[in-house]
Amino acid sequence: MPTATAVAVLAVLLVLAAGLALTTGSVHVPWSVTWRILAHRVGGTAWVPDPDWSRADDLIIADTRLPRVLLAGLVGAALTVAGMVLQAVVRNPLAGPGVIGVSAGAATGAVVVMRFGLLGAGALTLNVAAFAGALLTLAVVLVIARSGGRITVLRLILGGVAVGSVLSALTSLLVLTAPSPTLASQVLFWTLGGFGAARWDVLVVPAVVLGAGVVVLVSRARDLDLLLAGDESAGALGLDVHRFRQAMFVVVAVLVGVTVAVSGVIGFVGLMLPHVVRFLVGSGHRRGLPVAVLVGALFTVLADLVARTVVIPEELPVGIVTALVGGPFFVWLLRRDGRREGAR
Repeated sequence: MPTATAVAVLAVLLVLAAGLALTTGSVHVPWSVTWRILAHRVGGTAWVPDPDWSRADDLIIADTRLPRVLLAGLVGAALTVAGMVLQAVVRNPLAGPGVIGVSAGAATGAVVVMRFGLLGAGALTLNVAAFAGALLTLAVVLVIARSGGRITVLRLILGGVAVGSVLSALTSLLVLTAPSPTLASQVLFWTLGGFGAARWDVLVVPAVVLGAGVVVLVSRARDLDLLLAGDESAGALGLDVHRFRQAMFVVVAVLVGVTVAVSGVIGFVGLMLPHVVRFLVGSGHRRGLPVAVLVGALFTVLADLVARTVVIPEELPVGIVTALVGGPFFVWLLRRDGRREGAR
């Protein structure tokens, strides 16, 4: 599919999904009222001279649902971009922040500062701790996966599963031994992922990180494409493979760490959606990265809508929804690769 067509279609679908997410929930607000509230927030009485909705509707749409929809979009976009880069860097379509334990590492880093009350600088401390946990976990998994100078598929997945399991157990231990039951329940919900903490001030860091990350990655799209051809070929064409790979790992850790800090662990997004992107526009990263932003945002906005509405008035952690979709996809991916290897 031409990139321009894919971007146009996905942008329209994203706007429609965002509109549906704004109007739908435990309190229904009609489309006409929703758009008038948003227009009034942007243009004031010059755009909407006679505001006739209630104060409750205004707060629900403009201060609760809109930040939540934007946060869901940012997180989905960041995880999809991170997964796409990770799969290119390790040359493995089964790689993803959740599968190889990076998300669990970020969660552990964040839970440590929450559990022991080390939030000296507030949200910034949480972001830094999540980034450090993600980067350290990624380094450990890659050391485990490397064999004879190469990163093998089996060792990468098994190493990621093992490290992720240990970190998940450590996180559970921290939660269960938390002195405050309220803190324990909050952290437990957070480890399953969700956007319930969305506020306007929470959006700043992930928006800046995603924007800067995409700009950097698009500027290095050619080098990411070279990696797909193999280390020897990329080196022969002038790429310092070792340094470039390290730099990309740092970018992935930042993207994953920031998203985990604001939304908790949301699995399978970074594994599954890069395949959708490649199906739509091919494997080129200059075309794929902008499409990845839209695909990831669209998926998580819809997943959050399902999580909020499937058991009204209760709310599911969005990580449950993404796991129910991503788990079968991962199994299908494993069986597809198995059939391909068997045919060789």
